[in-house]
Amino acid sequence: MLKRIWAVFRARNLEFVRDRGTLGWNVLLPFVLMIGLYFIFGDTSRPQYTVGVLQQADTVDETAHPFLATRYVRFVPLHDEDEAVRKVAHHELDLLLRLEPPAQYWVNPGSPKGYFVELALRETDPEGRIVKAEIEGEALRYVDWVLPGILGMNMMFSCLFGVGYVVVRYRKNGFLKRLRATPLTPLEFVLAQVASRFVLIIAITIAVFAGTAWLLDIRMEGSYWALLAVASLGAVCLIAMGLVVAARVTSEELAGGLLNLVTWPMMLLSGVWFPLEGASRWVIDLSKVFPLTWMLEAARAIMLDGAGLADVGVDLAVLTAMSAVFLVLGAAIFRWRPR
Repeated sequence: MLKRIWAVFRARNLEFVRDRGTLGWNVLLPFVLMIGLYFIFGDTSRPQYTVGVLQQADTVDETAHPFLATRYVRFVPLHDEDEAVRKVAHHELDLLLRLEPPAQYWVNPGSPKGYFVELALRETDPEGRIVKAEIEGEALRYVDWVLPGILGMNMMFSCLFGVGYVVVRYRKNGFLKRLRATPLTPLEFVLAQVASRFVLIIAITIAVFAGTAWLLDIRMEGSYWALLAVASLGAVCLIAMGLVVAARVTSEELAGGLLNLVTWPMMLLSGVWFPLEGASRWVIDLSKVFPLTWMLEAARAIMLDGAGLADVGVDLAVLTAMSAVFLVLGAAIFRWRPR
């Protein structure tokens, strides 16, 4: 019995080691993720608070007021007062400051970070020359802000892994080879996979959203149909992205490594758990590469600000373009056989 166990054990290890792609991803992926996390979050001197400064210039002059030289605070120049106040109300900014007459500041009374930044501001303004301005409207709960991110993350994993593993398994067990003998074209197969996964993902997402909204009384300012349109287009884009990853891969382990390499950066940089206000410029620019970023931006605008489809037209256009590129690319490089 031990000899048989040893034979199977040795054969499986040899199979894994000889699969250079799988071995490489298992070794390199942790290093790539850790290096990426180090550059993004590893700087211990990075700002802990974010303050918007209403002004005409594109850079903040630290000499304009003692508060602007406060350590661990990132000061972001802003030009649109209404948009800036909205960011404070939604906890995307900890405080909003205007030094030009009439000097005043805005802070969300429900923001813990805003409370401490306000204390620092008052220390540098003992005479109270900067007047506190009240923010109208209901304070945004974190659960309202984070729900689109959680639903989007769940859609991302379901779309990418649900499609990627299935296609790779089909190719590995010869099912795709048999399909090649039929009149089915690669584009038709890709579209069928998109449609199948799309129906399942949308049904599950609607059920989870409805249950969560009923239990937690989730804030919904916009149209449910507009939100469904955004979720539908985002799902198509993510499914098509998963098909690109699985278009030529023959190993399930390698497919898992590639899919992890795609999903983890999206989960960290697309605003799933926290807003990117105050992050480095290159981090914000990098987040625009991922379809999840555009989907969450549009979904939050509809749910929290009451935006319509016209208001999120740019997000929808980007998702549409990405979907088209992924579908065409996936069909173009699709391979029926393992080799």
